[in-house]
Amino acid sequence: EWIAVDDNLLTYLDEKDRLAERAPEAIFSMEPGTEEAQAEVLTLLADHLPERFPDIYQRLGPQIDIIPAFRRVRLDTPYPPLLIAGGLVQEDLALMRRGEDGWRLAAAHLCFPSSWRLHEKFGKALQDIHAPVPDFGRDTRNATIIERMFDNLRTEQPVMRWNWSLHADDTLHHPHSAGQWRFGDDKIDSLYFRLERQTLRRLPESGDILFTIRIYLDPLKAMEAQPNAAELAQALISQLRAYSAAQLDYKGLTSERDRLIARLEEIVAR
Repeated sequence: EWIAVDDNLLTYLDEKDRLAERAPEAIFSMEPGTEEAQAEVLTLLADHLPERFPDIYQRLGPQIDIIPAFRRVRLDTPYPPLLIAGGLVQEDLALMRRGEDGWRLAAAHLCFPSSWRLHEKFGKALQDIHAPVPDFGRDTRNATIIERMFDNLRTEQPVMRWNWSLHADDTLHHPHSAGQWRFGDDKIDSLYFRLERQTLRRLPESGDILFTIRIYLDPLKAMEAQPNAAELAQALISQLRAYSAAQLDYKGLTSERDRLIARLEEIVAR
């Protein structure tokens, strides 16, 4: 399940188009010499999408029709291949390349960042990209484990992980720092879970790694509608209580953790 497609496909693609018109330099960067690897990504997607989602994507020679989005994407335009590829899917696409300083961000089509900006991370090594994350900075144990995972990733075995945060709204393009959430009593239910479905896939020809990021947004209040709401709320409470001060600060939850836990305990008690 490399790429995920749902009923929000048109909304995501429209937002990518809007960002491309408003601030193209903010959503795409590439190093010279990455063109062939970008083309490899585009070829993989052009083969995969019509096969995996035949009711959504149809290949017609040098073009792909995205049926529910009423779009026709030309694959043979002079635009950078990764930019074309990003216009096919809801995911953001980042190309990681191995160098003397480790894996670095060498090309990216990034429309939906979660509290970071592409120009701040572009060209940096993986360990420096993760520097703001508690316990993941350069030379930490976690950074070493991630570096080793990248080095050992096999072409035939992509991997997936999830990441989450809480945000004040459902904005897809969110480059600004989350800050510290502060809510009145009537606002805490307006928090949104921001989930990142991340995949890593080593490209067979270039050896680069494609990092995909798919954003999902759900309001906190939707948790109560789930049949296992109490279980979900209790799991989140346990995680919030286990966070260190640095982790809470990084996620912007220092000032509101206790009130958020109290709200989740109401869900558990129902």
